[in-house]
Amino acid sequence: MLLTLTTTHRPATDLGFLLHKHPDRHQRFSVPFGEVHVAYPEATEERCTAALVLDVDPVGLVRRGQGGFALAEYVNDRPYVASSFLAVALVTVFKSAMAGTCRGHEELAATAIPLVAELPAVPARGGERLVRRLFEPLGYAVEVTPVPLDDAHPEWGAAPHVGLRLTATTRLSQLLTHLYVLLPVLDGEKHYWVDDTEIEKLLRRGEGWLGDHPERDLIVRRSLKHQARLVHPALATLAEDDPDPEAGATGDEAIPTQARRTALREHRLEAVQGALKASGARRVLDLGCGPGALLRRLLKDDYDLVVGADVSHRTLEIAHRRLRLDELHEAQRARIALWQTALTYRDRRLQGFDAAALVEVIEHLDADRLGALTANVFGVARPGTVVVTTPNAEYNVRWESLPAGAMRHPDHRFEWTRAEFATWTTAVCAEHGYAVVHHPVGEVDDEVGAPTQMAVFTRAGRSGAAGVGGATGATR
Repeated sequence: MLLTLTTTHRPATDLGFLLHKHPDRHQRFSVPFGEVHVAYPEATEERCTAALVLDVDPVGLVRRGQGGFALAEYVNDRPYVASSFLAVALVTVFKSAMAGTCRGHEELAATAIPLVAELPAVPARGGERLVRRLFEPLGYAVEVTPVPLDDAHPEWGAAPHVGLRLTATTRLSQLLTHLYVLLPVLDGEKHYWVDDTEIEKLLRRGEGWLGDHPERDLIVRRSLKHQARLVHPALATLAEDDPDPEAGATGDEAIPTQARRTALREHRLEAVQGALKASGARRVLDLGCGPGALLRRLLKDDYDLVVGADVSHRTLEIAHRRLRLDELHEAQRARIALWQTALTYRDRRLQGFDAAALVEVIEHLDADRLGALTANVFGVARPGTVVVTTPNAEYNVRWESLPAGAMRHPDHRFEWTRAEFATWTTAVCAEHGYAVVHHPVGEVDDEVGAPTQMAVFTRAGRSGAAGVGGATGATR
């Protein structure tokens, strides 16, 4: 497989400094799946081209046990098309260039220069439309050339590959990083084991651009091979929100636009923060805290103690990093704690708090486990105020690309209508001695209500949170 990088920056041979590969030398590198060659077919002051050729060894792959159906491992397109193998080769051979490191030429490495990347064959599961959706938002002029299945038989049509040419004035490190992340996404496959470390790699390489990319969710899902245990924390971190952004995850299409998701997420967090502040609480729990979006807001308020609790140790590590707890002053650090706990099991540490929030949490529980969470939070922990948010299923018809009957997220076990949510909150109050007020969150539609519904529970004998503005009704 072949990748060429061309610049007309003057002097163009500076490309050799950026890549840390001398234009006058042919260099060869070994990788676990073959050999990588780097050479310069042209190198003048006006124009310089570096070529990376990856020679995949399919026999060696089979010997290393990287295949299932043996014959398919010998007869495939891997030696010829850009894939995760090329991405690994890029980070191996051009590691310093991808990091933007160029000793003695730091200013050059930080400068946007005219660059052209060409790949004669790229798997494109999603076709030309997907190629453009991935690269054009990043500022590239994209040229896509269909690849015939067989030159001798044009009637057979096009192969599932395209020729790709990307043109932009950008930093070389940025271009290499985009190729590293997006080539496996186009292929829809990674030819190596994907585990928790892949999240860190994706977040590191995607810093500064992936979070705002309109195809963020698709990129994350394909990069992490659709493994929910990896995808959800990665998306939550990128969104700087709970593990359940209002993201369309019923396929490769995002449901609401990124702007609408972001706006709703901010409305929801602001509403919860306001309800907690109105309660007069001094000690607050964020139950199912995810990577800490609400916690970050709560730390700005004047609470004596804020605790984030989540069942996922991995998610708590992300929250720890996002909140920069290691950098906080000792007095600030004493005001926050992160606890790993399952909300469906009794945990006496949760007792004695003034208020608690469950932001987009309950819909992730199976119906037979929801009762355990209810008993634990309202019956055992018994904070004075409990704020709960959950999607309004009636609003789903307003997400134009959400298939009829589908939920907003693949991990949701249910999504309630307003009447169903009210039935649940009424039962909670009757059993555990709380009063509740319901609030819409987000833009209210006259027919189907708001996209998110929020309930503020107040334990009998307390007051404050129930008075939050925007209430649509109360149960007592």
